[in-house]
Amino acid sequence: MVGAGPGSPDLISLRGWRILQRADVVLYDALVDETLLADCPANAIKVYVGKRGGKPSVPQLSINQLIVEYAQQYPIVVRLKGGDPFVFGRATEEIDAALQHGIAVELIPGISSALAVPALQGIPLTDRQYSTSFWVLTGTTAEGNFSSDLHLAAQSNATIIVLMGMNKLAAICQVFAQMGKEMLPVAIIQNGTLPTEKIVVGTVNNIVQLATEQQMASPAIIVLGDVVQLRQQMQAIQSNVIAHLP
Repeated sequence: MVGAGPGSPDLISLRGWRILQRADVVLYDALVDETLLADCPANAIKVYVGKRGGKPSVPQLSINQLIVEYAQQYPIVVRLKGGDPFVFGRATEEIDAALQHGIAVELIPGISSALAVPALQGIPLTDRQYSTSFWVLTGTTAEGNFSSDLHLAAQSNATIIVLMGMNKLAAICQVFAQMGKEMLPVAIIQNGTLPTEKIVVGTVNNIVQLATEQQMASPAIIVLGDVVQLRQQMQAIQSNVIAHLP
């Protein structure tokens, strides 16, 4: 079980990359950069089992079955998942399916997009002046709604990161508006770490309009919190450092 990281292929862990070089079979997700597959052995079997909201997807039970079937035939089967498999990646379901059939599982975590994507845009999730904690929530539960914990998170001063939430953006913002946080800074980052990355920054009361104007779409991460306003400061510092590099 390998986490491929947030998007860019060079953000996979060294351990994950090394196991890909030995893989007999790779079952990979929609958010995995397919250039990683070039590092697999030439005779490795590569199976796309992508799952994307609102699009035809391989059912989870079918993925579980494929894992078991391949692992019963080949020594090294890699389940390659975007980000970190244990952050809304349904990794436990797939691991459980393997273990129930006596298949040994090695876990290789990945960099979660919830952490890396805001950071690479100069948005720290914590800052002693603005936020001393953060919540990572899903915008799409098994029932198709955003996490009910969002109402609790919106009452805090924590940074809120919502994954898979673009289809619920207006409803998410409404929760914060009801808490009197209409002016809370918000950033939406689409295709984080990739050449096609886009970002729009606003506040709770205007981010829906801005996202519509900029045609923001999934996959994207929503960051709500005062730390968003540090982005310009962080980028200015970074630009100054780069300008003075030899």
